[in-house]
Amino acid sequence: MSNEASGTNTKVARVIREYDLEGMGASLEAAWTGEAGERTSLRDLADEFNEAVLEAALREASVSSLSVDVSSTYEALSGDSGSSSTRARRRLEREGVDVDELTGNFVTHQAVHTYLTKEREASLPAAADGMADRKVETIEKLQGRVSAVAESAISSLANADELDRGDYDVLVDVRAVCPNCGADAPVGELIRRGGCECTAGSEPGDDE
Repeated sequence: MSNEASGTNTKVARVIREYDLEGMGASLEAAWTGEAGERTSLRDLADEFNEAVLEAALREASVSSLSVDVSSTYEALSGDSGSSSTRARRRLEREGVDVDELTGNFVTHQAVHTYLTKEREASLPAAADGMADRKVETIEKLQGRVSAVAESAISSLANADELDRGDYDVLVDVRAVCPNCGADAPVGELIRRGGCECTAGSEPGDDE
């Protein structure tokens, strides 16, 4: 596997070098692949990484981690703009932290995935690789059952003269809509391609 000193230039690698987060790459990889036990999602890994960046920025500004709650401060900074975000920014600015630079170095789950797969050449275990196909297969079987039940109900009602006809075409389409970009796709297709791959709300360079 590659390490933080690699010549590639993904955003995660650049931030690791900038904040001297030694060992972070290996930690991300182990958590994502489940090397140490249960796998951690990319979104959770992005949050953990960003909290580590915040903590490193506080150290650089000689701010004691005891005086600033890293988790709640990160939550305020990464949440919707509001009073809590404003208070967090002002507090950090008073402590000498460049908040715009800090938040510009926060990464998305897409950036973490790019770093792990392209720079560290990490991949999920075979069992995990097949999980998506198994889930899609389960969903498609359930869709088939729903369709069969609906067709049977229509036929029965038509035979009992409670429905005008029994040859309706039944379509069962389970879809998922992304809350960020509004992309609408069949659930099976979404799972197989690993998401809608939108970059809504990401900083420039997040997908590098």
